[in-house]
Amino acid sequence: MGTTQLESVPEPKYWHLKTVLSEALDQDFAVGEILPNERELAARFGVARATLRQALEQLELEGRLQRRRGVGTTVAPPRLGVAVGGTGRGWPSEAGEGWQPVDAAEGLPTPAVARLLGVDPQSRIHTVRRTRVTQGQPVAAELLHVPGGSVPGLSAIDAPAGPARARAVLRELRRLELDGQDRSVELGSARADDAKELDRLPGAPVLVVTTRYLTADGTAAVSVATYRADTCRLTFGDLGDVQIHPDDTRQAS
Repeated sequence: MGTTQLESVPEPKYWHLKTVLSEALDQDFAVGEILPNERELAARFGVARATLRQALEQLELEGRLQRRRGVGTTVAPPRLGVAVGGTGRGWPSEAGEGWQPVDAAEGLPTPAVARLLGVDPQSRIHTVRRTRVTQGQPVAAELLHVPGGSVPGLSAIDAPAGPARARAVLRELRRLELDGQDRSVELGSARADDAKELDRLPGAPVLVVTTRYLTADGTAAVSVATYRADTCRLTFGDLGDVQIHPDDTRQAS
């Protein structure tokens, strides 16, 4: 990567720098290779470190770079195709598609979750935590929220905390007759707990997929799955076409 001074261009300087860096990644670096530190890169390209950070953040968002704890910024491999939903549109599977149950707990919902479920904020819900592993790496962390009143068998679960309890909640949920789903996708930033599970830094770009599972009585469960935006390319199957609404920047299927 040679020294390149950026000339005056009509586009933002960081965007032009992003283009130059992207070409350098293709020509001079291999997948997994560590980039020079920010000070060295800023000096090579004759830009302020703030401009460099903007360019690096954009490349991370586009999946070209990864920031790894204790390692630094590395060249990312091609994005993985990760199927979300599909033609079946069924309940969350117990262990399929790489999903691994981690734990389940009972408690009060956050105000946002209560609104999604359509329940009183003081009502108890069960929350299942799962992770999804593809090709040996974690690509998603999910919280599946289930109101206690929507699944009669939940109150009888006596499995201890951990994966066994998570599987028990999923089994009881799948006893209900599912009428349909609705799903939305939006760009977000990794929270501390999700970042730890996904081996990312807090604030890293993520794709948040929110799914409501619907029965004749209303919303039976809500899944909030956080996918790594740097490694995942989400696909939705025949019945999961992405629709863009003019009055909302979020994507829904």
